[in-house]
This record gives sequence, structure tokens and C-alpha cells, in this order.
Amino acid sequence: MSASQATSRLASLFSHLFPAAATSPPGSINNLNIDGRQNGTNGWFNFHTLSPAFFLPRTAAIEPQATAIYHKTANGKILRRTYAQFADRARAFAYYLLKKKYRRVGILCTNTPAFLEAIFGIGAAGAVNIAINYRLKADDITYIFEHSDADSIIVDAEYEHLLDEYRLKHPHIPIIVDTDTDADSGQFDKAVLEGYEYDKELGSHGWAGLFAQAPDELAVNALAYTSGTTSRPKGVEYTHRGSYLAALGNVIEAGLNFHDGQRAKYLWTLPMFHAMGWTFPWAITAARGTHYCLRKIDYPEIWRLLKEEGITHYCAAPTVNTLLCNDSNAEKMPHKVRVAVAASPPTAHLFEQMTSLNLHPVHVYGLTETYGPITKGYILPEWDDLPNQKDKFAKMARQGHGFITSLPCRVIKQEEGERGEIINVEKDGKEIGEICFDGNICSRGYYKDEKATRKLFLGGVCHSGDLAVWHPDGAIQILDRAKDIIISGGENISSVALESILVTHPEVLECAIVAVKDEKWGERPKGYITVKSNSKLDNDTMIQWCKDNRAISRFMVPRELEIIEELPKTSTGKVRKNVLRDWEKGGKRELGP
Repeated sequence: MSASQATSRLASLFSHLFPAAATSPPGSINNLNIDGRQNGTNGWFNFHTLSPAFFLPRTAAIEPQATAIYHKTANGKILRRTYAQFADRARAFAYYLLKKKYRRVGILCTNTPAFLEAIFGIGAAGAVNIAINYRLKADDITYIFEHSDADSIIVDAEYEHLLDEYRLKHPHIPIIVDTDTDADSGQFDKAVLEGYEYDKELGSHGWAGLFAQAPDELAVNALAYTSGTTSRPKGVEYTHRGSYLAALGNVIEAGLNFHDGQRAKYLWTLPMFHAMGWTFPWAITAARGTHYCLRKIDYPEIWRLLKEEGITHYCAAPTVNTLLCNDSNAEKMPHKVRVAVAASPPTAHLFEQMTSLNLHPVHVYGLTETYGPITKGYILPEWDDLPNQKDKFAKMARQGHGFITSLPCRVIKQEEGERGEIINVEKDGKEIGEICFDGNICSRGYYKDEKATRKLFLGGVCHSGDLAVWHPDGAIQILDRAKDIIISGGENISSVALESILVTHPEVLECAIVAVKDEKWGERPKGYITVKSNSKLDNDTMIQWCKDNRAISRFMVPRELEIIEELPKTSTGKVRKNVLRDWEKGGKRELGP
């Protein structure tokens, strides 16, 4: 028998054993040529394209009966789904999208099982995920879905009214409503059932007939829109490869991978729409963890889940952790809970508070343009021997070093070198520069915005706009956003540094510092603070406390402090200083969307 005849017989046998291979889209699990190459790629058996959609069928194959999802539905019922059920529903939704030929799928939902299933279903269908913030104004929501060229939208029933304006302008775009109940009653559930039937019509190929691996790993799999606080939101392009590597980075850096039959129990306090939930939908699934979905931030409910369900991990901004630590249900946990803290620079005081409750914080830092976290404050054992433990918490609150799946982050000078090259600042903890990144987990750019993309990658690096110093041990530490530095009488005042001191007052809950105009000094700091319950603190007492505090230089002391009930915040709990600045200009006292 000739070699060609042997190859032909083997190919025939392969086709007989794996009929899905002949009809699967490029990049699917079984779509391999007999000569060892994968269809749609130039690789061999030692290469495969990367896509985070692959994590779900892999986990379902390993532990099909493991609990994948725990959720209290909109109608108050506890819903639990196994990985087998999670994978079945996600792949059915993928077949529904293929049947309808939907390629750019919007999501306007809170943290629900449908959101998770849609993320993997959209990826498996080879479509683009457009998850956006349901707290935006209807005008911004309309703009984003128009700008992103969405051809279908999944919406939680609670937020369906936000699409009224969009529907009037685009009546032909299908809206798929999820009711988030314990019964299969909504349009999303019906879409899943329709997808099951379509898979049967095609020959019941299951995951083998889907894009569990991407034909092109550098293609876009998601658009993550920025908050648009100062301009129209921009669509940040995420790729299959970047999403995969960012997710694996989070598995490692957040310590999600357990052994001996244990698994992570991750609480969804972070919105899934925010930078694709920092890629944690994929990371938790890759680590075979349990997703504890949460419709809204509810501090008593969070403490219930921490205590009764044994939550092991969650992500939250400093302000969310501050309010959690000061909730009446707060008490020291019997087990260690790992907390990724990000969105704004935390204080050493907060980290000390959290640690006393057995909530162990790790500071991570990043941008929407870096798939969420791209640096981590690595905690070193020798810090336990520091004579003052407050120094340990201060080191923990730094932004640290680049992720394992990225290249090292840098702090660069504001001006270029003589040849136009980018120059690093000195690693002395004093010279101020801008944080920048490059490597695997920088996004591809902005959708339909070449000018903004060029600005983002000016000089061949990804710019953050955050000002920082670089310490001798290689850790970076943010001082402020460039726009938040206060220049008073020629002195640079870091609002972050001043805030970190003010929150150490025993009656202060939160603090935000912004610049206000001053005829003599040009600018001066003004503080907005919230106080703990039953506090009698007033403006004069607080200002005197600042004057008496040896850690606050005289030029840093605020002349004015305003005590308010609540600070304006983003969906992730980050203080919206642009709103506070508008207040100072006479703007309407609203917390914002």
C-alpha cells in the first residue's frame, strides 16, 4: 500500500470516527487535518490558537457535576447549576446565534447566570461580545450600541426600559430579554432551547461544532467600553489571545487554582460588564471555581455569603471594601478570603482594617485598555519583620509589578530623549513619571478610532495617564492621575496621598480631594468626606486635626472640608472626581449615573 493510499484510508477512518470534523467551523475542537495541521491555522500538533471560550467545555469535561453557578434570582429563589448544565446552556446559545447569524451581541445585564452563559456562548459562536454599563444614561447606551454595530442585544428585564430610546431608532434590532427567574420563562431561555434544537438539526455536534478555539486568535472577541466621564465612551478591542492570557494571569495572580478537590468560591461584587469583569468570567471557569452571582451590592448579603457559603475570593474597589468593613454585620472570618483591590489606589489604613477581618487584600492595578489588572502588589515574607507593621500595609498598597503574562510595567519621563526615545525615570521612589505597559495583555486599540489608538500607543507603549514613582525594589506607586495632581503655589500635592492620611481619622469613612481655584496660590485642595454613623465631626474640627497632623505639610492642609452623605462613584465604586469638580463649578449636586 502506498503512502498516499494509507493517508487516504486514515483520513476516511478519521472522518467516520469524528464526523463533526467535516462540518465544524475552523478552530473547533475536532477540526484537525490528518496530516496534523489544524484547519484555519498554519500550526501543527504543537500549536493551537488561544481562546478563553475553550475553558468551559474543558472544565465541564473534567468535573461535570461540580457547582459552577450559585445565584439568588430576581424572584428570590436560589439557583444552582453544575458545569455540565452551564456548558450545555452556553453552547446551545452559541447555536442560536449561529442560526440567527448574529455577529455582534450586546449585553445590558447585571451579574446573572445569563450574563455568564452569554459570554461563553458568544465566544463559542465566533461572535463579538459588547457588554456595557447599565448605569449609563440612555443616550450613552444608545450611542454605544450604535457605535459598536450591535446586531442583537441581551437585556435583563430590570433594565429593558433603558433601551426605549434605542428601540425607537433601531426597531429592527432584536432584543432578547432575560427575566432572571428560576423558571425557563424569558426570551433568553427560549433562545437557549432554540439553540438546542438547531444543534440537533445539524447532527448534534455539541461543542465540537463550535469555535472553542479561535480561527484567528488576534481577532476581536469583545468590545469593552470606557466610562466616558469626560468624552464619549470608547470601545476597547479585546482579542481572543489577550483575553486568554489575561484570564490565566488572574488564575495565577489571584490564587484561584486549588488542589485536593477544593475549588475557589468567587463572589461577583465586581460588575461583569466592567472590562469584561477583568476577565474573571473566564479565569474562574478555567480554575473550575464556583461563580457566586450577585445582582447588586448588598453588604448584609455579602457578609451572609462570606460566612455561610465560605467565599474564598472577590474583587472590589477600596470604597466597597471600606463600607463592607464598616457594615454592622462585619466580623473576623474563620477562613482566609483573598481580595483583589483595584479601581483607585487603596490606603494602608484600609488594608490594616481588612486584614483584621481575615479579608486579605492584594492590590492590583490596570485599565480597561489592559483587560483590567496588569500589575500586582506582591507581598514579601520579609515585610513581616518590619518594626512598624504600618510600613508593611503601606508597601502592600503600592501598585507593584507587572503580571506574569505581561511584560514588566515602566514609569517613564514626561519628555522624550534627544532622539525621541522613551526614557525611564530613576528607580528612587522620588522622580515622577507616567506608568506605561506593553506585552500580551494590552488591548488591540479603540474600535473605529484610529486617532485615539495612536495616542494610546504613542512611542510604542501603552500609556496609562497615571503619575507614579518607581521604587528601588522595582515596585511602582501611583501618586495621582495627571489631571488630579494639585499645583498650589508651585508645590505638587497628590490627592491620593492626602486622602490616605485623612481616612485615618477615627470618624472618617471615605474621603476625596479635588483642586479648587485660589487667587493667591492658583489652586488649593478641598476635601469631600463621609463620616461613620453617630459621628459629630464638623468642618472646623477636621481642619484643625489636619493642621495638627505632622504627616500633612502646611501647604497641603485643606482650607475647606465638606461633609456629605455619599460620594459620587462609578459602577465599580471608584470616586468620580469629575463630578466633584463640576460641583465646584456650580454644577447640579447629583451623584451621576
